[in-house]
Amino acid sequence: NLTMVGLDGRPTQKSFRQMLNEWISFRQTTIERRSRHRLGKVLEQSDEPMAYLHGGYGNTFAKIEEALEGQEAGYRITLELQPQDAYGVRDESLLQAIPKTEFPPGVKVGGQLRGQDEKGQAQVFTVLKVKGDKVFLDGNHPFAGMTLRFDVQVTEVRLASEEEVAHGHVHGAHGHHH
Repeated sequence: NLTMVGLDGRPTQKSFRQMLNEWISFRQTTIERRSRHRLGKVLEQSDEPMAYLHGGYGNTFAKIEEALEGQEAGYRITLELQPQDAYGVRDESLLQAIPKTEFPPGVKVGGQLRGQDEKGQAQVFTVLKVKGDKVFLDGNHPFAGMTLRFDVQVTEVRLASEEEVAHGHVHGAHGHHH
């Protein structure tokens, strides 16, 4: 007959999986986030909290996850991330000029189109300009190449369910829905 003992040394009713989740930080964390250009201009702000599975699942930027390790609800931090730690450095090979005839009528600057890169991976392209018979596209994220400041507040932390850990993302409110 085995008795599980928690990190505090006292007997616990928690299952081995629950204890393991606590020890290796499989946590669902909900945050509110605002990103700004390093000079202060707000670029995006969450209307709703964002939930992610904490523990190296790639559901948020690694530097943000690192800064939130072990933190609880109410914790706030402002982080400055270099391009390679956020949306990446600009890749000029993702700029393309495509004949206008390959687009539906009404293509506009600033519009976004879904396409595929050379490897068949999904790619979002932003229309930079329409000039003559060409449409100029950019496959970089709009914030690529920028040093960004993120204002983050943790609003909730809970243990991740076994299903969330198995799927690698959060389910339910502010998370993924199947």
